[in-house]
Amino acid sequence: MNFTEKKIDEEYIYKGRIISLRKDNALLPDGKTAIREVIEHPGGVGVIPIDNDGNIYLVRQFRYPYGEETLEIPAGKRDKGEEPIITGKRELKEEIGAEAKTYLYLGELYPTPGYCGEIIHIFAAKDLNFGDNNPDEDEFIDTKKMSLENAVEMVMSGEIKDSKTQTAILKLKLIKDAGKF
Repeated sequence: MNFTEKKIDEEYIYKGRIISLRKDNALLPDGKTAIREVIEHPGGVGVIPIDNDGNIYLVRQFRYPYGEETLEIPAGKRDKGEEPIITGKRELKEEIGAEAKTYLYLGELYPTPGYCGEIIHIFAAKDLNFGDNNPDEDEFIDTKKMSLENAVEMVMSGEIKDSKTQTAILKLKLIKDAGKF
């Protein structure tokens, strides 16, 4: 069976700096119609940096929608037309002051496919050199260094809740254990 839904029309409810919200009428596979609410987002990139001693670097920051601090890999929004690796390098430098000689693409992630079109690209980075960080004007972050093993435990215990960070940590662990990075 073909599960494809086709957009009949769309109405923008809100157009913002980072997201837009639209309401679509969609034609379903059975010929009926349904309303689909969609958040448009330009996408993002996250980078999990790992040093020669097996430590990774995360950032702690307050996340307003949840009313709490989270631990996350360095990450940020893509600029229109920007290649994901360029975004990743920029965010790594801005958030933790690091540059890497080696990057490995870990794939893409659909964080909320039921209503948002955001795609997050994830990279691992090694051969790190550190300098000064330069977070965005409205970004207040603290860098946390920890072993990859400790980070895996924090994912499994529920301490690390962010999906891109969980994915990056677990993928990096599997790749490292296989001797591929």
